[in-house]
Amino acid sequence: MKIALQASPWNRVDLFEAAGFEVTQRAVRSEDELIDLLRPADGAEVGIMPLTTRRVLEACPNLKVVSRMGVGVDSIDLDAATQLGILVCNVPGVNTAEVADHAMALLLSHTRRLHDAIPTTRGGAWSADRSLTVSYLESVRRIAGHTVGILGFGDIGKAFATRVRGFGPARILACDPYVRASAAEIHGVELVSLEDMLSESDFVSVHCNATDETRHLINARTLALMKPTAVLVNTARGPIIDGVALADALEAGVIEAAALDVTEVEPIDPEDRLLSLSNCIVTPHLAGFSPTFLDDCPRMQAENIVHALTGTAPHGLANPEVIKTIAIMRAGHPGRWDGVPDFSTALRL
Repeated sequence: MKIALQASPWNRVDLFEAAGFEVTQRAVRSEDELIDLLRPADGAEVGIMPLTTRRVLEACPNLKVVSRMGVGVDSIDLDAATQLGILVCNVPGVNTAEVADHAMALLLSHTRRLHDAIPTTRGGAWSADRSLTVSYLESVRRIAGHTVGILGFGDIGKAFATRVRGFGPARILACDPYVRASAAEIHGVELVSLEDMLSESDFVSVHCNATDETRHLINARTLALMKPTAVLVNTARGPIIDGVALADALEAGVIEAAALDVTEVEPIDPEDRLLSLSNCIVTPHLAGFSPTFLDDCPRMQAENIVHALTGTAPHGLANPEVIKTIAIMRAGHPGRWDGVPDFSTALRL
């Protein structure tokens, strides 16, 4: 079996070699370079960029499984992979704690004005300009007694709810059409519509997946539903929020502030308006990282491929519909799956 890896200092080549697989790894910067790397491979680890498009997948006749770092698989064409009989694997839950912690930290940075207080104090403002201290005292806010909204109530949304509850909010609301109200109630969360969640919340944290359905879910219209004192946090995916509409809203005072770990285009353009706004914090898509994550995730990402090619269940399967496609292929013309043990009987569905 041949394995292709996008170059990374965290690649677990040792796990593939222990399984008797042949490994090729190199940096790729374009779709064509990705195709050249993946074309002979049976399994591959792919990243956010370049995108793993239909064109890439169709150019790889032997490819059986692609494995993404972390939870998101929005860089991979899931429909094409399913039609071609290619597994798309991820590592669910591997950085739930890190992302929930980061979302909480971003929210606290705004409510406690840490992003202002720390640099101004370092600049001598504590003793030199008491007006800055007065400004701080008048603008800090408490979470206790207020309403927190969560957009997307999966594992990370639940973890964020657990953290923010410790700060004493009056209510925690969530919007997620794929979650039952009873499941939210277990976590002390009230499931409501998007409109109600946005209009009633003082603080909103985004934790939904990036899909066609959620692209620009937060836009000029939905931002206008929010309180002028609202703080919006996004540690999920950039395209969920219309960046231009958000910049307009922040400039016009439609909402008070935003804190983002993800943006529509990454890396963010240095000239993007969001970077120039004093009421917007941007961190460079690092919410999910920690030494623990960098130990666990590459191992599990590699194990996804080894397991799938040796008849064992992967840690995460983002396109479970592919099981039917592969079953049909095995019953007729197995193609890329010829001679590979059936992993599907080991899946925990």
